[in-house]
Order: sequence, then structure tokens, then C-alpha cells
Amino acid sequence: MSDTATKTKTCAACAYWDSSNGSEGNCRRSSPQTVVFEVSSEKKLTTVFPVTASSDWCGEYKEK
Repeated sequence: MSDTATKTKTCAACAYWDSSNGSEGNCRRSSPQTVVFEVSSEKKLTTVFPVTASSDWCGEYKEK
């Protein structure tokens, strides 16, 4: 598939994408990723799905 053809299949049209505000959303193709952060010298963990723009694209697009 050419780059032009791939780019037309954006996150906004993908079955794996969950829109949060129309221009951004979460890619739910894979399980959420663990993120480690520090708050007042204490390490915390959370899990998040990758945030993507509606115009982003990848090689694993699946039509809705």
C-alpha cells in the first residue's frame, strides 16, 4: 500500500479509535500501557491507552 493510501485511513475512521473530543481520542487496538510517575517522592502507576489525533494513522487500520 502506498503512503498516500495509508494516510487516508485515519484514526477517526478506525474501529479501534475512541474519540474523546472529536480531534483527539484513544487508540484501543492493544491493551493500555503502564505509566510510572512520581508524586511527592512516591512512585505511582496508572494505565492509559495511547492518545492520538483524529488525523493520525498507522499500519493497523481496521474499518468501522
